[in-house]
Amino acid sequence: MAQKNMSLTKCPMPSLAPDYRNKVFEEVATGYTYEMAIEEARRCLNCKNKPCVSKCPVQIDIPAFIERLANEDIEGAFEVINRSSSLPAVCGRVCPQETQCESKCVRGIKGEPVGIGRLERFVADWHREHATEAPKAPESNGHKVAVIGAGPAGLTCAGDLARMGYKVTVYEALHVAGGVLSYGIPEFRLPKAIVNKEVDNLKALGVDIETDMVIGKVLTIDELFEMGNEAVFIGSGAGLPRFMNIPGESLKGVYSANEFLTRINLMKAYLPSSKTPIRHGKKVAVVGGGNVAMDAARSAKRLGAEEVYIVYRRSMNELPARKEEVEHAQEEGIIFKTLTNPVEVLGFNNPDDPRDPKNGEVIGMRCVEMELGEPDASGRRRPVVKEGSEFTLDIDTMIMAIGTSPNPLIRSTTPGLEANNHGCIVTQGEDGLTSREGVYAGGDAVTGAATVILAMGAGKNAAAAIDEYIRGK
Repeated sequence: MAQKNMSLTKCPMPSLAPDYRNKVFEEVATGYTYEMAIEEARRCLNCKNKPCVSKCPVQIDIPAFIERLANEDIEGAFEVINRSSSLPAVCGRVCPQETQCESKCVRGIKGEPVGIGRLERFVADWHREHATEAPKAPESNGHKVAVIGAGPAGLTCAGDLARMGYKVTVYEALHVAGGVLSYGIPEFRLPKAIVNKEVDNLKALGVDIETDMVIGKVLTIDELFEMGNEAVFIGSGAGLPRFMNIPGESLKGVYSANEFLTRINLMKAYLPSSKTPIRHGKKVAVVGGGNVAMDAARSAKRLGAEEVYIVYRRSMNELPARKEEVEHAQEEGIIFKTLTNPVEVLGFNNPDDPRDPKNGEVIGMRCVEMELGEPDASGRRRPVVKEGSEFTLDIDTMIMAIGTSPNPLIRSTTPGLEANNHGCIVTQGEDGLTSREGVYAGGDAVTGAATVILAMGAGKNAAAAIDEYIRGK
């Protein structure tokens, strides 16, 4: 039995220096060393009632994996994680552990909780670097299932079903698998080599992934059933960007965060050789306060922007982004203009020469200052306009990061598939069953934009329900 480490604080996460990393796309957090991981693992009290597990959407046996790590059985620790999670190296990097498993850690009562996410990342990385054998495909059970979308929900569902012996084919609209892990989260937070390795592990289990397959155009859900699939899981995400519907949003230099990040992450549009180059703004405003806004702002800084603003209508205390991401953004020089709301995007206009190439380009943003009033339906204090507070922010690029909704293509081509007023597919309880027999859904396609781990949890629940449904048949 390893001796306990009763330190009240976590072992700090090593990271690249801010004045270096804000110019490159290298991963910011460099990860624990072996010695750091063992010492942090020994802070865990291995509680009998496992309160941390109750807040893990995929139900990893957290004390069990940490106990093995504390005893320097790293492969044993990975085996525990791998029973529940198809994407451990991803979760260790992007899950909001501070509001999930770590929020229930007993060590957090009188100090800092155990760094559960950092330990999960260490174990997954160690396994990836030291494992000599790929996962083996289990014996087939003779049944076929189709999964729509190769993001966190779809990959998790596919992985769990493959381990049960199902023949699973994943249909992905883009040219690479990974969903938001590939197109949305930047390299400096989640290296794409890690995503690719996780996908390769699923392929080794027998999962087929077909890219450039837009379900609703190339094939319909009805046709997937005609091809012999006994169930279909929809994990197509929420990739339709929202805008504020203020004047000037159609000007050159206004992006949705989805487009901005996709062109950087997938299309490498920041390279001089790109056929569709991305705008290298010098003064950039990102509207929004979530993790996507932080990703867009930090990416703009790395593209050479001199000034990057986060424009958010509530205060710093209400920012929905992870605390770590906000701190990293501040360290990298991102300017936070909170209690601020845009009302118009201003564009260059030369009426004397309509051929002027600068016509229609962003030159500024009119904003108003806000103050917090009474709480709204979300429980947060509602922002209201402060009288006489209008001002202009000098910018040349604007990025909208105020949320996304599901693309209507699948629901509009699937008779009998019920959706709500927000365009999200309606399901019956946690198992993901939709209004169509044999059709299940989960992740952002059901909830709207949420976290990677919640999407994974939905994929996991749906896989169990699909297995029960098919065996019941």
